[in-house]
Parts: sequence; structure tokens; C-alpha cells
Amino acid sequence: MSQAADTTYPTRQLCEFLANLKLADVPAPVIERTKDLFLDWIASAIAGKDAPAVRKLQEFAAAMGPSDGAAEVLVDRRRTSPYFAALINGASSHVVEQDDVHNGSVLHPAAVVFPAVVAAAQAEGKTGAEVLLASIAGYEAGIRIGEFMGRSHYRVFHTTGTVGTLAAAAAVAKLFGLDAEGINQALGSAGTQAAGLWEFLRDAADSKQLHTAKAAADGLQSAWLARAGFTGAKQILEGAQGMAAGMSSDANPACLTDGLGTRWATAETSFKFFASCRHTHPAADALKALMQREGVAADQIASVTTHVHQGAIDVLGPVVNPATIHQAKFSMGTVLGLVAVHGHAGLGEFEQHALQDPAVAAFRGKVDMELDAEINAAYPRQWIGRVTAKTTDGRTLAARVDVPKGDPDNTLSRPELEAKALQLGAFRQGASEAEMRAIIQRVWTLEQAPNVNDWLPAAR
Repeated sequence: MSQAADTTYPTRQLCEFLANLKLADVPAPVIERTKDLFLDWIASAIAGKDAPAVRKLQEFAAAMGPSDGAAEVLVDRRRTSPYFAALINGASSHVVEQDDVHNGSVLHPAAVVFPAVVAAAQAEGKTGAEVLLASIAGYEAGIRIGEFMGRSHYRVFHTTGTVGTLAAAAAVAKLFGLDAEGINQALGSAGTQAAGLWEFLRDAADSKQLHTAKAAADGLQSAWLARAGFTGAKQILEGAQGMAAGMSSDANPACLTDGLGTRWATAETSFKFFASCRHTHPAADALKALMQREGVAADQIASVTTHVHQGAIDVLGPVVNPATIHQAKFSMGTVLGLVAVHGHAGLGEFEQHALQDPAVAAFRGKVDMELDAEINAAYPRQWIGRVTAKTTDGRTLAARVDVPKGDPDNTLSRPELEAKALQLGAFRQGASEAEMRAIIQRVWTLEQAPNVNDWLPAAR
């Protein structure tokens, strides 16, 4: 049988599922969780206002793209083409490190799926229900593809940049109503463009924002091209010269079809409580619990050992002396220093204290990471936090957190998500409280919305 007629390979099976998926097939709690994720995304994107990396991409879009268009750029309230809106909104979604993450795939779906879907939907006049269905398709595909690529992929490649391109493509292809063949072609074009390397962390470079920007925009492009008849490699994932062959040593094709229609990976996605790399969160939760339980202050702690999985060492290890606020979000010592000295590692703490406070810097020097066999074996399905602290009076204290704040079993409630959204909107004055409250109410009834246009008043 020719490959063109063969529908048995895993990528095609995934595409068949996506093509046939209807909103009526999705359990109501999953739809509600998707609205939660959408609110968390749009607030994170607005919070990216005035970030230097985002401004550079805005300048690029102004030079290369149209000065007006159907799609909305959240950080400057202007309009441009869907491609450039997805590019900028993708970048701004990820810069303050408050966007969601799926543990098992180590993927940040919101930052790539929603910018692409919303930009395309605004250009095509799609409804809120269509946006929700397309977004769920993007999450379900992206998470499974991330799991398929395995742990070895993440050691070198930023999964949200690589796999995120395919997640965005799957979502927009679904929004366009493409059949399984069309979705397959979109994934082929997305996969051949997939990129994103972790080396930027050593230099405090801006590449992480480029990763999500390009993933969202190139995913949209791939779906648009597929609709026009442009073809891509059908087995871009599992083929002999596909993504797994070049980017992974432990890829598992079974992940691509795992529980399709019964396991809703969208609902497994976690929210961020701290404004930092998710790999720091379990240890931060554990240290916070230890300090509260024992009643010790930061200056009473002589050293802290964080017991971590290998992924945390791979990503956080290169950051020794952070030079920028964004790089500080990838410093285990800085995050724990903010928690120890200031009680939290949120947006305000990073802006005011991450680089300026000598007490935080001093605490950073007390923190080490140590590979833990049990924690490493549980990762990435479970992100366990465990710390051992030695006090200045000679005591050894320990704490463990099995479910970090924000995970599905310890999730943020809707009131907490609303409070977080208001805080993100106020950060750098991206949106007023009234504007954010209007967005919140609109998101809670998104499935009834006739369109997804005009989230913020246009710039004057």
C-alpha cells in the first residue's frame, strides 16, 4: 500500500481524530478548563507589554507587515495581518513566565495555540465555540506530540518552540475545518520549520520569545498553506528522516494516539503560581512550606539543597549569575531567594528585588541542585518538590511537596485565576481593571460569543 493511501501510521490516526472532533464530544469540564486556560493566556499576553524583546518584534512587524489588518495585537492595541498578530502575541504570551504548562510533555500550549487561533479566527469571522474547539484540538495534538518526542528532546530543544509549531498548526487547521489529509499536510509543513534551542539561557538572550512567536506564526502559516493545497511530509514525526529521527533518542509513537477521545490532555495542564520557569516551582513550594512550618527566616538558613529531576538541571544549571530579570526567572537560587526573603516570587518581586536586593543575592549563593533518583524517575508525569535546609544553629530540616500549586490536583480556582488576570493586566499598565473585568466576563461565556474580536479598545 502506498503512503498516500496508508492511514495506519500514528500521525494520520491523530489527524483523523482531530478532523472528526466536535465540541459535543468534549466533556463540559474540559470546555470549562479551556476557558480557564484562555483567560490565563490573554492576561499573560497583555502583561508582555513593553518587554524589550516584544518591542523589537513589534518594530519588525511594523517594518515588514501591514499597518492595519483583521487581527489584534494585544500589547499595543493595533491591528495587522493574522501572521504578524500571532507572532507578536505569541512572544508577549511567554515573556513574564506566567503562562500555562503541561507536565508530561513539558510544553507551554497557551503561548502558541491561542495566539495563532485568535488571529486566524479574527480574520475568518469565527465564533467563540469554534475557537474553543480549535484550541482543544491544538492542546490535544501538541501535548501528545511533546510526549512522543520524549525527555531526550527537551535536553537540547525548547519543546514549546519545536512542538509548539505543530500544536499551533493543528489548532488553526481545525479552525479552518480541514479534513484529516489537510491537517496532516499542515503538520508536515509545521514540523519541517520546528526549531528552538536552549543555548540562549547562557547568554540571557531573547530567543525564548522568538520561539513562541515563530511557533504561533509558523503554525498558522502551515495551516493556511495546507488549506491552499501546499503539501508537507505526512510522517514528519515518526518518519525515517522526521523530527524524532533528528531531535530525539527516546521517541514513543504510541504517545501520539494515547487515549484519543477518552483522555483529555487539555485538562491536565497546569497554571503557574510563581512568575518563573516551572522547573523552579516544586522546590519553591517546598521551601515555602518548610519555612512556614519551622518558623525560620531567610537569614537563619545556611544552605539549601534542592532535590530535582534532570530536566531542571539541564535548563536551570547554565544560569549561575543572572544578568536580566528574565534570566533570573531561570535561576533556582534567585527564585528561592525571593521566596525566602520576600515570601513570594511573583511579578513584583522579580521586578523590584531579583537583581537589586543583596539579601536575595546572598541567598542565591546558598542554593544547590542535586539530582534525585526518585524525583527524576517520576518526571515528567509528576514534578515533585523536595528541599533540605541547614540552619545557622546546626539543624537539618526537610520538606516535600508532591503536587505543586497550579497542578490539576492543586489548581488555581476561578477566583484565583481572576485575581491573577487582574494582576497581569495591571503589570506595566497593559489594561485597566475595568478592561480586564470585561475580558474575564467575556471569557466565561466564550462558547456563546459570535466572534472573538476587539478584546481591548483600539489605540487612538
